[in-house]
Amino acid sequence: MDVLAAARSWLDQDPDSQTREELAAIIESAEQQDETAAADLSARFAGRLAFGTAGLRGELGAGPLRMNRVLVAQAAAGFAAYLTERATAGTQPSVVIGYDGRRNSDVFARDSAEIFAGAGLRAIILPRLLPTPVLAFAVRHLGADAGVMVTASHNPPNDNGYKVYLGGADEGAQIVTPADREIAAHIQRVADELRVPELPRSDAYEIAGEDVVEAYIAATAAVAPAPAAAAGMRWAYTAMHGVGWETFQRIVERAGYPAPEVVAEQIAPDAAFPTVAFPNPEEPGAMDLAFTTAAAHDAEFVLANDPDADRLAVGIPTVDGWRRLTGNEIGLLLGARAARAAAGRPGASLACSLVSSPGLGAIAERHGLVFHTTLTGFKWISRAPGIVYGFEEALGYLVNPETVRDKDGISAAVAMLSLAAEARGRGITIAGLLDELAEEIGHHASGQISVRVADISLIAAVMTRLRAAPPTAFGDRAVVRAEDLLRPPQGGPSGDVLRYALDDGSRVIVRPSGTEPKLKVYLDVVGASAADASGRLAALDAAARAVVGAD
Repeated sequence: MDVLAAARSWLDQDPDSQTREELAAIIESAEQQDETAAADLSARFAGRLAFGTAGLRGELGAGPLRMNRVLVAQAAAGFAAYLTERATAGTQPSVVIGYDGRRNSDVFARDSAEIFAGAGLRAIILPRLLPTPVLAFAVRHLGADAGVMVTASHNPPNDNGYKVYLGGADEGAQIVTPADREIAAHIQRVADELRVPELPRSDAYEIAGEDVVEAYIAATAAVAPAPAAAAGMRWAYTAMHGVGWETFQRIVERAGYPAPEVVAEQIAPDAAFPTVAFPNPEEPGAMDLAFTTAAAHDAEFVLANDPDADRLAVGIPTVDGWRRLTGNEIGLLLGARAARAAAGRPGASLACSLVSSPGLGAIAERHGLVFHTTLTGFKWISRAPGIVYGFEEALGYLVNPETVRDKDGISAAVAMLSLAAEARGRGITIAGLLDELAEEIGHHASGQISVRVADISLIAAVMTRLRAAPPTAFGDRAVVRAEDLLRPPQGGPSGDVLRYALDDGSRVIVRPSGTEPKLKVYLDVVGASAADASGRLAALDAAARAVVGAD
């Protein structure tokens, strides 16, 4: 491929002055034999961001391997063609579009609306920047055929993304195979055959009314109205520089909970994310300001949303400070809440991703419910038959499947407020709820090893090595069953996942991240006590690091 020719062709169709200037400068330097510029061009034009079940996500910048207005226009035109192709003859497909506070989110949303409208679709933009769960809700509430959310969730500040949902029989869930491949084929055809200035555009799109947001607020407040014990409850909240607070604040008030102490430095949307190195509540240090705020106001707990508010983190005080609960701890607490409410309902099920705590299965069994494990991602969890609750360990929770078929950090926060208030009424804390649950289902402990790489081929190399020579033990624990989910058991989920069952009931799972350049290793143990589980987990962590080469 002639990289310079490809770059010039891209430049000629780019409607964005900023990325045009960026690319023109790189091209000029490359033409003057600047090796750094030539390498930069190669990195941008060596392919294109793949459209998959997570849609698109990547770093902002010029070129097909970056997020920009050219790539988004091609994606919108391809998606429009897909929706038109599958529409019933004589009907007009409809798409609702949401966007968060990241750089260019509003621009990408408007471009998409104009291109959808230009293709003859009914395009509806949400009234302002809003959380991802509001968009997922709006797809079903408006009876739309599809939805697009412009967000990169908790990725680094210079990333953005394009998340796609389908209505109708898909009930507002994220796309899955084969839809991703079919949409990708349409996008590729647009990129190959049409130039962005040639794509029909129209300003005949709609702006959704506030009634859509109000409907989400009403439905979410109804998830868990405040019990009497909530009066006087002290808690802190951070939006992590994202878009969650405006909507969540109205829900807290509607549901009857006392207002939190907010982390003032992080409460308003800010695309620069100035107070965190990485805007993800899971990352070390990301919740430090929240813990400081909570301590200063003698709060009983902390709730945090990630920047697009589809995830929830919870912090609790300890004898020597504060700690963030793991996604599995939150998931099991909310799962037990859902199981109590659904007990006795025929066909009701709990679901979690295969890398999330097996403790949810124990909860389902205890309450006579069906239990499903799925591939990672709520595109799979939300499709579990009979689902009343689902979660994944990466701080994602689905507590209200009747209205939102995706993870929703705001409805999960309301459910957590109710759990904390009810516990408060019994004179215990969130930590006490965890102790009670462990007494019921055993002391489950989970850990995770994340190996971030600059060269993504290193991840594939590790997976290849483990497949070629499967480990027979992790430390002194023998592997009693090894599964490669590229060749799953009959009826089991299929994916690039390696799963090992050990002789003491522990479990190790290895997989590449679906959204970041990371290799992830998930560890699960069950102990006779909290101390026993902690010891088992520490030993397994050390052994797993040695096996995957993460020392």
